[in-house]
Amino acid sequence: MSFQLTRSIPYGRQHITEADVQAVIDTLHSDFLTQGPKVAEFEQAFARYIGVEYAVAVSNGTAALHLCALALGVQPGQRVITTPITFAASANCVRYCGGEVYFADIDPETALIDLKAVRRLLEQHPKGYFHGLVPVDFAGLPVDLEEARRLADEFGLWIIEDACHAPGGFFTDSQGQAQRCGNGQLAELAIFSFHPVKHIATGEGGMITTNRRDLYEQLLLLRTHGITRDAQRLTRPDEGGWYYEMQELGYNYRMPDMLCALGLTQLQRADEGLQRRRELAAQYDAAFVQVPGVTPLAGAAGHAYHLYVIQVQDRRGLYDYLRSKQIYAQVHYIPVHTMPYYQQLGWQAGDFPHAEAYYAHCLSLPMFPSLSDDEQQYVIDCVLEFVQG
Repeated sequence: MSFQLTRSIPYGRQHITEADVQAVIDTLHSDFLTQGPKVAEFEQAFARYIGVEYAVAVSNGTAALHLCALALGVQPGQRVITTPITFAASANCVRYCGGEVYFADIDPETALIDLKAVRRLLEQHPKGYFHGLVPVDFAGLPVDLEEARRLADEFGLWIIEDACHAPGGFFTDSQGQAQRCGNGQLAELAIFSFHPVKHIATGEGGMITTNRRDLYEQLLLLRTHGITRDAQRLTRPDEGGWYYEMQELGYNYRMPDMLCALGLTQLQRADEGLQRRRELAAQYDAAFVQVPGVTPLAGAAGHAYHLYVIQVQDRRGLYDYLRSKQIYAQVHYIPVHTMPYYQQLGWQAGDFPHAEAYYAHCLSLPMFPSLSDDEQQYVIDCVLEFVQG
């Protein structure tokens, strides 16, 4: 192996340009650091990119999930289904509101929630027992929301699409139409994250998208302490220009102008970054296609490739070997139902065999647009050295 590594290689890395830096500096010199014009500008630009009517910027993806659950009325006694292979926030948002979380196992080929398993769970209970579904576009591969919507309509559920891994991703519906993740056509609400390893990196930040005006207005209220200055909503509109009302118990989940300015410049390169991710995935696919003992998760044309996940027999061995070569692969995710908190609620190891088998063998390889071809080949060579050696 002739390649000389000059930097460690993480599984994900933000790409910050001089344009990004200048956008933040310009905002620092402006009149607003928060609650200013960059917030609405970013929301409108993101909505256009996704192809949705409304977008609401918030402090992070977890806050986005929490506000969605609140806006849809999750409360104690309500039951919501999600996948065990996700970051814990996909489930925790229900618990924040006092609701009960149920899990459905995954499809072992894709690691997405298995909608057949969801149907079996729904059919084991009377209609009305469950209230919502939180499918996750895991690794960037979109869930078939057309099928999910059929289930939701049949059993009276709402849908929150967790699209944190999949801005720019899409699936093709039964009419041959590309349905972009978060476009509001098939889910009441969708959420995105702008954590540094995501497609659009702002440090922290998140976005909620919807086509429903009522939910949009509720989200605007909830993200700012439940406070409004909108004269049409005030109970006492003639108090004076200083007047505001707290009409609900909301939260301080705002995203500041500095981060929205960074989000705007990042968004301008989103398609370029997505194209590079797909190129990297194709190169990984070609390298591993005939390698016994290395099984990539299934791909698709609309995959957004936040992660590139392989499954191997000795996952711990490969993880440690790559670290010795300064390649910091990662595991996504420890099944949520095996976490001590959820085990206290009655879930236990063995409940979801496909999710647990996936976890035992999965490893996310480096996947980010600034990964060079030489660096990727170094990663591939190290994986092959371990698996074949």
